[in-house]
Amino acid sequence: MAFIDGTVVNVAIPALQDAFRANIVEVQWVVESYALLLSALILVGGSLGDHFGRRKIFLAGVVVFAVASALCGLSSTIQQLILYRALQGVGAALMVPGSLAIISASFDEQSRGKAIGTWSGFTAITTALGPVLGGWLIQHASWRWAFFVNLPLAAAVIVISLWRVPESRSHTVQSIDVPGTLLVILGLGGLVAGFVESGNLGWNTRVIAALVLGCLCLALFVWIEAREKSPMVPLELFRSIEFSGANLLTLFLYAALSIFFFLYPMDLIQVHGYSAAAAAAASLPMIALISTLSRWAGGLVSHYGGRLPLIVGPTIAAAGFLIFGLVSTGGSYWKTFLPGFIVLGFGMTVTVAPLTTVVMSCMGQDRAGTASGINNAVSRVAGVLAVAILGLVMTRAFQAQLDHSLTKLVLPAEIVRDIQANSTRLAAIKIPSGLDANTQQALRGAISDAFVFAFRLVMGICVILAVASAGFAARMISGRSATKAP
Repeated sequence: MAFIDGTVVNVAIPALQDAFRANIVEVQWVVESYALLLSALILVGGSLGDHFGRRKIFLAGVVVFAVASALCGLSSTIQQLILYRALQGVGAALMVPGSLAIISASFDEQSRGKAIGTWSGFTAITTALGPVLGGWLIQHASWRWAFFVNLPLAAAVIVISLWRVPESRSHTVQSIDVPGTLLVILGLGGLVAGFVESGNLGWNTRVIAALVLGCLCLALFVWIEAREKSPMVPLELFRSIEFSGANLLTLFLYAALSIFFFLYPMDLIQVHGYSAAAAAAASLPMIALISTLSRWAGGLVSHYGGRLPLIVGPTIAAAGFLIFGLVSTGGSYWKTFLPGFIVLGFGMTVTVAPLTTVVMSCMGQDRAGTASGINNAVSRVAGVLAVAILGLVMTRAFQAQLDHSLTKLVLPAEIVRDIQANSTRLAAIKIPSGLDANTQQALRGAISDAFVFAFRLVMGICVILAVASAGFAARMISGRSATKAP
C-alpha cells in the first residue's frame, strides 16, 4: 500500500489539477504533506513497534492508512486532500518499518535473507504496477480510485496479520525521542512551507520566517540528538566517513530522482499528450531493469568494492537525466523517453544494491538496522526537499520563459494578465476562449515551450546532483570488497 501510494499520486497530479483547478503549489503540498510526515516519523515508527509490539503498531498503521485513503478519495477540496495525505503519511510511518521488523523477528538467520528478498521483490512489483494500475483507474474511472484501491488491500492485510503474524517486541527497549521528533517535524515543515509557499507569496515576511524557523529547529535537533540518551538519530554513526559519504550520495541522488518523478507525468500528459495510463507505463522499462538486475548488482561490491559501482551508477544516472533534458516537444516514445528511462534505470540498478550493502557493512551488526533506517529516512528527506526547492525553480523558470514568449504574441492585455495570474498551474493553464484558432495554437505552443524550458533546467540540476553524488563516493567510500569489510 505504501509503495503504491508513493508513486501513483505523481501520475494523478494532472487529474488533480483539472479536478480542483489547482496550481503547482497546491499539488506540491499533496505530495509533500505525505512525504513530510513519513520521513519525519519513520524512525519513530520503528521505535514504537519495539516498545508496544511490532504487530500492534503495524496494524495501527494499516488502519490509519486505510482510513486516510478513504478520506482522500472522498475529498471535495484540495485542502482536504492535503490534510488526509498527511494522515496517510503517519500511517505509512507506522507500517513501513514495522513490516521489515516483523520479518526480521519472525525468521531465523538462515531464512531471513530470503524473506527480506521476497519483501524487496514485492516492493519492486508494486512500485512498477502501482502507477500503471493507478493510471488506468484515473483514465477509466476517477482519480479517487487511486486511493480507494487501498481499502481491499488493507482489509486483507488486517485479516492475515491477525491470523498468521506473531507479536514481537525488542528486549532492549529505549525511550522514544519526543523532542527530536517534534524538532524534525517543525524543521522540515518550516523549510518545505517556506520554499513551496514562496511560489505563491514571493519572498515575504512569512516565507522568510518559516525558513528561519526551519533552520533553527534543525540546528536545535542536531544539538539535542548529540545530548539525548536514546536519540532518534545517533550522531556518532556519522563519524564513519563511509556512512557519511553513503548518506550524502543518497541525499543528492534521491533528490534528483524525486523531482524527476514529480515532474515527468506532467510533462508526458500535459505537454506530450499521453494518457494517464500511458504516462504511468512509460517508466516500466526502468522499473523492470532495477527488478531483474538487482541480484546481479548486489554482487558488484564483492567483486569490485563499494567505491566503483557507486561512482559508475550515479554517473550513468546523470546521463539518463541529460537525455530527458534534451527531449523537446514531439517525437515518438521509443526515440524520446525510452532511452532516458533505460539509461536512468541502469544507473539506479548499479547504485541501489551496492549502496544498501555499503550502508549495512560499514556499521557493526548491532547498528546495521539503525544505519539502514537512517539511510531510508535520508532518501525520503531528499525527496521532500527536492520537490519543495526544485519545484520552486521549475515554477520560476516557467514563468520567466512564458513572460518572454507572451511579449512576442499579439494578445489583449486582459488575456495576458489572466495567463500570468494562472502561471503557477504550469502546463495546465487553460487557454482563454474567444481567441482565433491560430492564436490559440501559438499560445498553447508558448506554454508547452515554457514547460520544456523549465523542465530542461531542472534536469540540468539533476545531472549536477547525480555527478556530485558520484563525487562523494569517489572521495568518501572505500574500494574494499564486502568480504573484507569489518
